[in-house]
Amino acid sequence: MTTATTGAPKLVLSRFRLCLEATNPMSLRPFEVAEDALWLQQWLNMDYAAFWGMQGCTVDEVITEYTRLAGHSQILVAEIDGQPRALFEIYHPAADPLSQHYPVRRGDIGMHILLGPPTRPIAGFGTAVFTALIAFIFRHPDVARIVVEPDADNRAIHRLNAHAGFRYQGVLRLPHKHAYLAFLYRHQHSMMTNHTNPRTRDTMNHHFLTPANWHQANRQLITKALSEGCHERLFAPTPLENGDYQLDFDQGHYRFNAERLALEHWVIDPDSIEKHHQQHSAPLDAIAFIGEFQQSLGISDAQLPLYLEEIASTLRAGAYKLAHGDREVDTLLDADFQTLEAAMSEGHPAFIANNGRIGFGQQDFLDYAPETGNVFQPVWLAARRSLCVQSFSKSLSESQLFQQELGDSLLAQFEQQLASKQLQLSDYCLIPVHPWQWHNKIAMGFGADLANQDLVYLGSGHDHYQPQQSIRTLFNHTAPQKHYVKTALSILNMGFVRGLSADYMDATPAINDWIATLIEHDPFLHANGFSVLREVAAVGYRRPQWQGLVPKGDAQLKMLSALWRESPQPRLQGQQRLMTMAGLLHCGNDGRSLAVAMIRASGLETARWLEHYLDAYLKPLLHCFYAHNLVFMPHGENLILVLDNHTPQYCLMKDIAEECAVLNKDAVLSPTIARIAVDVPDDLKVLSIQTDIFDGFFRYLSALLHRQLGFDQSQFWRLVADCILSYQASQPQLADQFQRYDLFGAHFDHSCLNRLQLANNQQMVDLADPAGSLQFQGQLTNPIAAFAATETH
Repeated sequence: MTTATTGAPKLVLSRFRLCLEATNPMSLRPFEVAEDALWLQQWLNMDYAAFWGMQGCTVDEVITEYTRLAGHSQILVAEIDGQPRALFEIYHPAADPLSQHYPVRRGDIGMHILLGPPTRPIAGFGTAVFTALIAFIFRHPDVARIVVEPDADNRAIHRLNAHAGFRYQGVLRLPHKHAYLAFLYRHQHSMMTNHTNPRTRDTMNHHFLTPANWHQANRQLITKALSEGCHERLFAPTPLENGDYQLDFDQGHYRFNAERLALEHWVIDPDSIEKHHQQHSAPLDAIAFIGEFQQSLGISDAQLPLYLEEIASTLRAGAYKLAHGDREVDTLLDADFQTLEAAMSEGHPAFIANNGRIGFGQQDFLDYAPETGNVFQPVWLAARRSLCVQSFSKSLSESQLFQQELGDSLLAQFEQQLASKQLQLSDYCLIPVHPWQWHNKIAMGFGADLANQDLVYLGSGHDHYQPQQSIRTLFNHTAPQKHYVKTALSILNMGFVRGLSADYMDATPAINDWIATLIEHDPFLHANGFSVLREVAAVGYRRPQWQGLVPKGDAQLKMLSALWRESPQPRLQGQQRLMTMAGLLHCGNDGRSLAVAMIRASGLETARWLEHYLDAYLKPLLHCFYAHNLVFMPHGENLILVLDNHTPQYCLMKDIAEECAVLNKDAVLSPTIARIAVDVPDDLKVLSIQTDIFDGFFRYLSALLHRQLGFDQSQFWRLVADCILSYQASQPQLADQFQRYDLFGAHFDHSCLNRLQLANNQQMVDLADPAGSLQFQGQLTNPIAAFAATETH
């Protein structure tokens, strides 16, 4: 590849070979326009080449076009036995019209591939050739990422892209086609090459568990444990001099340096932490730390072993993140939606043990943990319709859903499989199942259901999915415009076994339709751009032998359900891109903040950037609360930011049906969705803003900006107050609500998340009475109280 931004990138061809079969080595050579135009013209006029955009062309037109392309592209022919079998175009995006649709970076290379018509079938030919081209391109050390813009309707190339590890970023409306923009980074390719095949990796490989990584993972987790323990008043360190503190335990103490910010947030310097045991320096060990402070943490003897296992698993995940992938902000600043999702340092910043995943083994971790960035295919089951709860959005039918998600050929295949057993597809519902759930729960524990053909195994679908930070939600990597799939996954993680209740599936689409309609018809929310990603279909299987034998709500009743959620990809326009809001709290291995990098890259002053962010995130949530008594679970994982020039434009809320509520038990709702109306005391309602947003997210974001950008925390909280006051001034009809639920009070109740998990790490909240499960520890000083409007306070 030349280093200039114009001209054809040149990749060396010498000694390049790919053996598709022992007798079929494939080699590359340059395309010769005059000699090769005849056979290429024949290829281009075949039906399968429609997406190449040259059907009906003549030989002279091929010569003209490829003479032009040769000026800024490297055109190669892949041959087997001296016969052309594929055409490759490798080009520099900076010299291509594509550069008008995304910010080209140094090290970008674009590629196109056209396979020749089949002569003698070779198993896996397309995948092998596609893989070989990518490997060939990445042989050049200056190539940082490969860029592709496949036609949106070209499903075959989407499957090849997904298999190779391409991450889809957004929609392109090019003059000649409707396309997707996708990237494959060098480090992703390396990871995919080393371990893309689930169940075949070397499960004894623990190369990331080096002494250095393990030491750093322990230091990071103890830093978090100290910070959150102090915040939740589990610890009361003794202040020393110059910001140093000492925390004592029975046979020693920890010393560290910290800055205390608003909301009792402790910003602790990880490198300052020292442990002294029996008057001697000791290594940092998070397992030992939990044992040393068991009493302070309030962990019972019965809960301790499982919690220590969660800590050990969290440490292991931390060591993996330190060793794998490029998590630095320079790489992630322009990264696509799913690259950032896999690179996240953590989705939930408050929980100490946030990567427990009890039930996963080494192989499962490599296959299904979000941080590995792996893709996989769900298992499909047919479940007897009479034993299922199935529901759909008013805008979607069952046939429409499965035609969109599976396609006619796969549906026909499933129907044929059932017919071979003298069964009819019309008598069954189709359920996607996480592979871990199939291997460990369904195949092992649903023997009667499988034997009686209440459940029928159908195999895998065509599409590959990538796990999100929430681990049981899967993004369609093959076709990003298709729905997310959320499945039951009966592992223990952060205080819950992550199943899905069949009973809840019945109302899920109806709840989503109701909220989406409410938002659409609210002028303020509509103008703001705020929206939800609807869960448009849901299915749950009720095990006939278990009904009435186990208590309602038991994990055994939540093992086989799934729902489909809208994808955010089709909503993008122009150069907009997506990012999980949790990404604002991401720091690379070098400690630098992604949010700080975004603000600098936007060219905006910090205050102005934050105003955009608060308008996009805080204002619509305020309006939902005050105008409709409607609250969500608005933490970083549940919000997707739509960005333009690294600046938030609007937000999309997800995970609706399980985590929304109308805080009015007398709300007039249809019987189908009545369960979302809950009875919460007035003094706790406002915590949906103060705890979930102020303490649960702004506390961390303000600290990052304060420490790394020098943006004083008082300025941050003044902007939050100004955003609230601006919203209130725009909605005078809600004045009584603003006074009743005052966000500017001097203090608010201190709700503690780790105390919940430490008290019961198998079910930290009673889902039937979530407010009654809260753990309070006094009150927090409200950081916006000082900025209240004087005429109203």
